[in-house]
Amino acid sequence: MKNFIVPVDFSADSLKGLEMALLFSEKQKVNIQMVYVQKRSDDFRPGSYEEEQRYAQNQFEAVIRKYAPRLKNDSKMRYIIKKGRIHEEVVEQAESYKESVISASTHGASGFEEFFIGSNAFKIISSTRSPVITIRKKVPAGIRKIVVPLQLHVDTRQKVPVAAEMAEIFGAEIHLVSITTSHNKKDNNRLSAYLRQSSDFLKKRKVSHVAKSLHGENLITLVSNYCSAVDGDMVVIMMPRASNLDILMGSYGQQMLYRSAVPVLSVTPKAKHVPAGFTTQGVY
Repeated sequence: MKNFIVPVDFSADSLKGLEMALLFSEKQKVNIQMVYVQKRSDDFRPGSYEEEQRYAQNQFEAVIRKYAPRLKNDSKMRYIIKKGRIHEEVVEQAESYKESVISASTHGASGFEEFFIGSNAFKIISSTRSPVITIRKKVPAGIRKIVVPLQLHVDTRQKVPVAAEMAEIFGAEIHLVSITTSHNKKDNNRLSAYLRQSSDFLKKRKVSHVAKSLHGENLITLVSNYCSAVDGDMVVIMMPRASNLDILMGSYGQQMLYRSAVPVLSVTPKAKHVPAGFTTQGVY
């Protein structure tokens, strides 16, 4: 987690994505690239494109003057101005790096809330291999406790190594929380196996963690209440693959993005297998 792509529209809310990236610079050297996307328009007034470019350049220079002094560990901050569809341009920029993290606010003057909480959120998260951090309210002062909900699907464990990497960066404690509304014994046994395997994985990496099992009527409420109770600083979730967007639109992942009071780290499944280090025998 050393290359951060931060889409901005220069509103105060949109700069929360930058503040999150700066939080990482306190722990390690990072490369922060802010991205402003000029909207496609039918307005072909002479000079309009150049005027917007100059506006963006001036705004970026002001942002750098304000925030660059907060960079630590020889971290760098730069910017790029692009034109097109926001989610396509942000993903393209993220994919220009071998490894990157997209860090963005869900509010902004140009409609960031609609962008991230609506269907485009799923498009960007599912179409990039990069983890995406979204901030709906405020950036925490630090990352001390990371809540990792585990559900009844095979991909759920793929987020554990990503959460472990973040925990190692910040010296944070991971809270593995199995969540379910099912009373089916077979389902609960499988979920218990996921929880046990995830805990074993973290033990091998010597990552401080606790493991809990929660049952209730609503998964979002279970996670939100638990995160609030332990004073969590971030929630890590899995988002659906692109092929499943129509089915899962408006479901758990989207609701977590919309309702979470703390930043959400979204991880998209990369393959139909669990991460290295997990055993699959007797689980599926």
